[in-house]
Amino acid sequence: MPDSRPRRPDDSAPDSAEAATTDPAPALVLSGARLTDGRAVDVRLSGSRIEAVGTAGSLAARGPRIDLRGYLLLPAPAEPHAHGDTALTADGSGPASDYPEDIQRRATEAALLQLGHGATALRAHVRIGDVQGLAALEAVLQARRALRGLADLTAVAVPRLLTGIAGADGLALLRDAVKMGAAVVGGCPDLDPDPTGYTAAVLEVAAEHGCPVDLHTDGDDPARLARLAAMAGGLRPGVALGPCAGLAHLPLETASRAADQLAAAGITVVCLPQGGCTGSERRTTAPVRLLRSAGVRVAAGSGALRDTANPVGRGDPLEAAYLLASQHGLRPEHAYAAVSTTARAALGLPDVRVEAGFPAELLAVRGEQLSAALSLAYSRIVIHRGRIVARTSAVREYCDSDPDATAGPDLPRQGRPDSGVGPGS
Repeated sequence: MPDSRPRRPDDSAPDSAEAATTDPAPALVLSGARLTDGRAVDVRLSGSRIEAVGTAGSLAARGPRIDLRGYLLLPAPAEPHAHGDTALTADGSGPASDYPEDIQRRATEAALLQLGHGATALRAHVRIGDVQGLAALEAVLQARRALRGLADLTAVAVPRLLTGIAGADGLALLRDAVKMGAAVVGGCPDLDPDPTGYTAAVLEVAAEHGCPVDLHTDGDDPARLARLAAMAGGLRPGVALGPCAGLAHLPLETASRAADQLAAAGITVVCLPQGGCTGSERRTTAPVRLLRSAGVRVAAGSGALRDTANPVGRGDPLEAAYLLASQHGLRPEHAYAAVSTTARAALGLPDVRVEAGFPAELLAVRGEQLSAALSLAYSRIVIHRGRIVARTSAVREYCDSDPDATAGPDLPRQGRPDSGVGPGS
């Protein structure tokens, strides 16, 4: 009998920076940008990579030149924990639509919102099973294809149950989801009657297909965490857990022991500084400093983006970094690494540095230093695969309280509504 299960379309295989189907971008020079070490540089991009970096004014342009004086140039953020199927559903008067076309529209819009913030790669957790089967996953994969060339969107298949009689269908569906195009195997062991069995099933499917694993867990059960770490340790291409907010509520000695076990297993923890996500009861954040001191790789994601779990979620990686610095005491460079370098590593993406030969995945933010960029990250220019894919421009204006004044600071001015004077620059 022929196999009627869904097959993975060729165009839904996981993307890499070298697998773009779009035409290569012309050489682009970013001139006068500031780096975090204080240097002012020109950066020439060719195709999807950085071709050269030199002192400001030193690089000739073979194509467009973008003036980035006054901007800080950074590796682009990545979003390691989004929910594409439930995003942007908080404002409706009733239950969110489960029609595939509506899910695709929401997932696409959510990814574009996060791209505007700077995230050029995103991992979206998508529920499978129940009455919808694989429909939501297919909708998110359609959004992924629509976004090609703008952002890289990866889908995580999230089944509800995987053990017992009720879990047999979920396990078969999870295998079908991977064949359809889900690049990551996920789920929430906490919601299954047998969390250990659930984890074992996820790891088995991941090993069969060579997929990464990304699991939701509150992390408030140290024995369960220890078993998970023992089972998942050394799995390639890797295991991520999040949001692990329950770790912050354990006694310090217990939490420290759990952090040591996670570090020894090579597991990445994805925290959510901006709030919770679907299925998460807590609004606290994982103890990032404790985890980092134990050697755990800690990335930061956004979680809910204006859904019922967080109706005001922004999906902004720079806000996540700001909160790690302001609320959790991380140095700005470590906070930003959690949403960029470490987040990219959690997604299995190559490292990005503003150096020749590295991927041209960059974010320019108005400001001279990283601390200022995290504090007032208004104007942004986002570069994906060597071309500008999003711009956000903000102009601050002040009302002139004394229109006859000739002295004082030269501030941008905005005329009074009844004065007939237009806004200043």
